[in-house]
Amino acid sequence: MAKKRVLSGMRPTGRLHLGNLHGALANWIKIQDQYDCFFFIADWHALTSDYEETGAIQDYVRDMMVDWLSAGLSPEKSTLFVQSKIKEHAELFLILAMITPVPWLERNPTYKDQIVQLSNKDLSTFGFLGYPVLQAADIIMYKADSVPVGVDQVPHIEITREIARRFNYLYKKKVFPEPEPILTESSKILGLDRRKMSKSYNNAIYLAESPKEISSKASRMITDPQRMKKTDPGDPDVCNVFEFHKLYSDIEMVTEINEQCRIAKIGCVECKKKMSENLVKALEPIREKRDYYESQPEMVEDIIRTGTTKADKVAKQTMEEVRAVMKI
Repeated sequence: MAKKRVLSGMRPTGRLHLGNLHGALANWIKIQDQYDCFFFIADWHALTSDYEETGAIQDYVRDMMVDWLSAGLSPEKSTLFVQSKIKEHAELFLILAMITPVPWLERNPTYKDQIVQLSNKDLSTFGFLGYPVLQAADIIMYKADSVPVGVDQVPHIEITREIARRFNYLYKKKVFPEPEPILTESSKILGLDRRKMSKSYNNAIYLAESPKEISSKASRMITDPQRMKKTDPGDPDVCNVFEFHKLYSDIEMVTEINEQCRIAKIGCVECKKKMSENLVKALEPIREKRDYYESQPEMVEDIIRTGTTKADKVAKQTMEEVRAVMKI
């Protein structure tokens, strides 16, 4: 029995950080054996917010592929490719844009949220408003059965389902399946300042950082905001460092930290030091693989070419079917 197909992508807007790892990448790695996986670097999507400064995008593309491989995505198990290398994405985006009602895009909650969060950028563009249409093209191009997402991204998949449904209705043939979301559990991991970990907020710990850099950043992490002195009892339930402990420390240390913090038997400085040591150790295999792939640029390029060739074949077949039912 054929595996069901899954598709997802990431925008190359900077180096990958722990939020990317726990929010998406770790789940992708887990499902590689279960599904026929297509994972792509969404460099055209990066233009929606970074259209004024495009010079670094290609470097970010290469860095992202290196991070993916270092973390555990396998080109033997998954199709790994770059969006812009397959021009059919742009063609299908154009066609879907013609049939997508504007109110569907204006009600997108992420659109409204990003306008507020990225107030330092001019996002009053057609490309930013219409990015869910490009996203829909990315997904249904490969007739994906499912898309792994967090619960906050389910509205994106619903727009894709509506667009696929509308296309099938207008042209009297079920060309596209309506992809289902695969709800993935993402670990609660925030940035150094307790906001969402993001390059834009300058609060991230990156996969490529050295042990010294990680330790330095960990020392600046905000803990329990009510704990002013070492002698004050703390509340691990509101401490971001403790959330990192739950991910990177063994159960004995987690239990010990939980108990000692509540009775002021351990201070925040020592707590951060213990956590950063475990974090550095946990990321060591990724750093080692990253050093290897960094030294093999031709291998990385070959992986991108191979994945792109496979994805391109599927995209061309889909677009032949689209043109046929539309009679264009």
